[in-house]
Amino acid sequence: MKLVSYKTPAHKQRVGLLCDGQVFDLQAGGDACSVTLPSTMREFLRQGERGMQTARFVQRAASEGKLKAVPGKHLSLLSPVPEPTSCRDAYAFRSHVAAARRNRGLQMIAEFDQFPVFYFTNHLAVFGEGDITVESDHLQELDFELECAAVIGKPGKNIPAAQAGSHIAGFMIMNDFSARRLQMEEMKLSLGPAKGKDFATAFGPWLVTPDELQPYRIDGANGVTFDLRMTARHNGRLISDGNLKEMTWTFAEIIDRCSYGVDLHAGDVIGSGTVGTGCYLELNGTRAAQARTKGEAFQPVWLQAGDTIELEITGLGLLRNRIVKAPRDYSILARKKTSPAQTQV
Repeated sequence: MKLVSYKTPAHKQRVGLLCDGQVFDLQAGGDACSVTLPSTMREFLRQGERGMQTARFVQRAASEGKLKAVPGKHLSLLSPVPEPTSCRDAYAFRSHVAAARRNRGLQMIAEFDQFPVFYFTNHLAVFGEGDITVESDHLQELDFELECAAVIGKPGKNIPAAQAGSHIAGFMIMNDFSARRLQMEEMKLSLGPAKGKDFATAFGPWLVTPDELQPYRIDGANGVTFDLRMTARHNGRLISDGNLKEMTWTFAEIIDRCSYGVDLHAGDVIGSGTVGTGCYLELNGTRAAQARTKGEAFQPVWLQAGDTIELEITGLGLLRNRIVKAPRDYSILARKKTSPAQTQV
């Protein structure tokens, strides 16, 4: 199934089912089929497998033409999970990590191959397709990150990797927008990322249940992966091309780590981390290094106001966002204090 969240003209959140290119309100479809389904994605995910089974019943009715679709003029897609209970982002692609470190003159860190790591980002600064409004400081080296996200559907604690697959409700495209200037400054203090990351994360266009991805499934000793091409286009130009099967750490292993000693909840989102070549931080670093060897100048590329960034993953759809500058000019970079060490004579 492909599940969406959308906003009604009255600005209410609704959960819908995408079938044959049309969206069907899940609760209304349930009512028509004499089954009970909630009106929002959060409530739906909390029903777990019971809700999924009921939604499949509605899906059959929709495919058979027994239900009315939501009129297109009333559709405004949100993030499939508009208000995640939490949002973690992992660091699963070795090729990305190695390239980013190499570009900074650093050796690959041994701990990467010992255990998966993640950080928490702002689970309420979440967007779907469409405009992303950012402040002036965010436009100081604004970056995209091409990722896949798993959504938890069954709660659990200390979940072993061998059982982690049964806890995943579905997958969706994730764009972890990053203000690199803010991020690099704050991380000099060995803390973060925080302000460089917490302003916008986009998900969408829909949540795809694992059964839909069976044709791409790859079973491995450390959990399931999927042969899904991942691409990014900036203003229509292809800039990144990778594959989800290149994950060094599987979602099963990441969930094992994330759930150690804590409860995962239905609606928690866990990102894969950036696929190889999946952000300008890596791409700019690689091209700058190539330019240096040739004695050539290099001008880094970042997202600008008015730009469009499109992320596409096989089986998961296409997530399109346009960058919009906030109308006011408000900067925290301009209000940095002078370090005492810099004022000494």
